[in-house]
Amino acid sequence: MAKKGKRYQESAKLVDPAKSYEITEAIEVLKKMSKAKFDETVEAAFRLGVDPKKADEQIRGAMVLPHGTGKTQRVLVFAKGDKVKEAEEAGADYVGDDELIAKINQGWFEFDVIVATPDMMAEVGKLGRVLGPKGLMPNPKTGTVTFEVEKAVKDIKAGQIEYRVDNASNLHVPIGKVSFDDEQLVENFTAIMETLIRIKPQASKGTYVRNVAVTSTMGPGIKIDVSSFTRALK
Repeated sequence: MAKKGKRYQESAKLVDPAKSYEITEAIEVLKKMSKAKFDETVEAAFRLGVDPKKADEQIRGAMVLPHGTGKTQRVLVFAKGDKVKEAEEAGADYVGDDELIAKINQGWFEFDVIVATPDMMAEVGKLGRVLGPKGLMPNPKTGTVTFEVEKAVKDIKAGQIEYRVDNASNLHVPIGKVSFDDEQLVENFTAIMETLIRIKPQASKGTYVRNVAVTSTMGPGIKIDVSSFTRALK
């Protein structure tokens, strides 16, 4: 196992590993630990009581955080006809069809999110081997395959995040930057927490939210007490 750096070890001393922190206190501790020379991303990690191998226990979707993520997303839209102008006016960074597909096949990836209209998916689907491994393939479940191009682009630019449980039942999402106000980070965390509770699969048995932690890019995880959020699940 790789040895943790001195800065990490010093930060870890501020965290009680046996304690579950209220989210407001956790954010305060996280900020005290932040010593990096850049604006670290703050992330929430969830361990959920679901079986990702079962179709009725899959968790995947998208939502707009109240205060965004602190990152400006570059949006590419595959569209044609009137939807091209709609995408451009909504603020998309790149809009097109066959020409952009050819560029991606040649190794161009100067974008963060792809939106596609349904009538473009037959062609976009041919990029599956290229986009799939990078998590860039448009999907109706995340609102990125839609004729509502304007809404999709504006939501992404406003700080929309995608969430998806992995094969180990874990889910990781950014909730902002260390430079955010404490209240902004707390509200972003609360929004994703409440969303995950709301979409709890009916097939999920036992404890649904098993573990939650927040961390910054360079810092250790801080375990969160989510009892106040999960009482309604009992």
